[in-house]
Amino acid sequence: MSNSDTTPVAGPRRRLLLALLPLVIFIALAAIFTIQLLSGRDETVIPSALIGKPAPAITLPPLEGLVSDGKPVPGFDPVSFSGQVTLVNVWASWCVPCRAEHPLLMQLAGDQRFRLVGLNYKDSPENARRFLGDLGNPFSAVGADATGRAAIEWGVYGVPETFLVGRDGKILYKHVGPFDPVSIRDELMPAVEKAVAE
Repeated sequence: MSNSDTTPVAGPRRRLLLALLPLVIFIALAAIFTIQLLSGRDETVIPSALIGKPAPAITLPPLEGLVSDGKPVPGFDPVSFSGQVTLVNVWASWCVPCRAEHPLLMQLAGDQRFRLVGLNYKDSPENARRFLGDLGNPFSAVGADATGRAAIEWGVYGVPETFLVGRDGKILYKHVGPFDPVSIRDELMPAVEKAVAE
């Protein structure tokens, strides 16, 4: 058999392989995405470089004009975290998921095992006060982060986010996005119980 006999067969075969290549790539990518989707990974659990490290030592002024029981609500001061378990919630009045999460924060505020403080992110004082006036104020302290600089130091991806800080001032847990009853029961409360026991 001469070379001229095999040339016509190689051309169509090569064209067929080239035509099928995009389909093979598509199937491989679809398989990878399907495996990732079905892996059960919780997207709200984003690894934080700050877990196990001291909370950023950033002091924020109080939310202007916010009062509770006739007294001004203090600002955000990580020094006050020392010796107690603290839950830090990053929120904003313009954040729709923050509004959805807020009733759960009101319930959490009744738990005497930890202190709940707020970091108000890139908000106007008027809107933030109106938000808390309408929905209630679960926070014992609220710091105004008008520029977003403190949120950057805390490693915030977006609002809402919540951090659990231990008695030693170290970040123990981070939750990205709004809490729901299941995430509070299955993630936050076990972390709180562990922090309280330490």
